[in-house]
Amino acid sequence: QVQLVETGGGLVQAGGSLRLSCAASEGTFSPYFMGWFRRAPGLEREFVAAIKWSTGNTYYADSVKGRSTISRDNAKKTVTLQMNSLKPEDTAVYYCAAATSFYLTPPRVNAYNYWGQGTQVTVSS
Repeated sequence: QVQLVETGGGLVQAGGSLRLSCAASEGTFSPYFMGWFRRAPGLEREFVAAIKWSTGNTYYADSVKGRSTISRDNAKKTVTLQMNSLKPEDTAVYYCAAATSFYLTPPRVNAYNYWGQGTQVTVSS
């Protein structure tokens, strides 16, 4: 089975930056979209960013727009989320996800059928 593995989480002070990466275990994996979601304590999982694999078109949640950049590497089948100007409210477990089908653009959370294990991002004040 295809596995998604996130790396790059950690502890950072407010205003700092982190770069999260996600790699698929199989190089032939070709989803329509890959994206990032996060779940903060006591809250529902929320959309962060997504990228359409074929075109590179990107989509961002309002909460991170202007501070985050999602990118992909077609050859390596990796997706990266660069997060700058981090805030304490960015603290969450961040999940990489892939969608092999879609209806809406970007896909909603239930359209993603592959998920990583999550990586913890903690932003201190």
